[in-house]
Amino acid sequence: MQEHYYQLIVRPSAYYELFCDFLSDTLPVGFEEYDNTFIIRSEDDLATIAWGIEQFSEALSKALSQHVSVSLELSREKNDDWISIYQQHITAVEIAPFYIHPTWENPKKDLINIALDPALAFGTGHHPTTASCLQSLAMIIKENNTVLDVGCGSGILSVAAAKLGAVVDACDTDELSVTNTKANIEQNGSALRHIWVGSVHNASEQYDVIIANIVADVLVFMAKDLKKALKSEGTVILSGILDKYEAKVLREYRDYELLERVPQDEWVTLILKGTT
Repeated sequence: MQEHYYQLIVRPSAYYELFCDFLSDTLPVGFEEYDNTFIIRSEDDLATIAWGIEQFSEALSKALSQHVSVSLELSREKNDDWISIYQQHITAVEIAPFYIHPTWENPKKDLINIALDPALAFGTGHHPTTASCLQSLAMIIKENNTVLDVGCGSGILSVAAAKLGAVVDACDTDELSVTNTKANIEQNGSALRHIWVGSVHNASEQYDVIIANIVADVLVFMAKDLKKALKSEGTVILSGILDKYEAKVLREYRDYELLERVPQDEWVTLILKGTT
């Protein structure tokens, strides 16, 4: 163990959940959350990570047409056993029929267990959009359904779909997310049929189910590609949608039947079915 480690404290002024999603999808290490604050620790210098968070804040401000600032405090600390301290703050979460837990905790009998290591991008199911996506998958996945996880991140939704008996493909524009998904799939004794760096437009077939937990504007932007990759009467799960943008998304998918609306806090997940 090195004598020192680096600590980065991140405090967004707003849109805490979007920053959480960004960190989950991009960090090569886990992070701690409390009181609208993120703490990232690593034995590697975190200056590049801090720069990336600043760039994300600026891009978010432009996308939302409002200033979204972020406070960053980078320090070099004496290396106590911070990994053990960090592990004490990682809690399991039950989202029936799933139980998402770190690898050092025991699985639960009679639930579908998903073990995720916080050393990777740690999409734990605590975030409302991830939780509602897991609920949605449990409602609609049937044995041997073909599923595409668009923007797979940590791979939690790919793992869940595979454990429900689906044949799963996954993609993400971030290479690290693809690496994390592969590791988590293997760790859970599941399998992917295909995974690639890129997005849904690279898909070579049509699917029974597509799940895209991204953000509203991107879901609107990629609507044509999502529809093209979905079977004529397939089901698409759209998430990462703030409720104030729900109508905007639904307008773009007005040719689809709304099967279910899954709200949680200020977020909403939409389950839609093709009608042609």
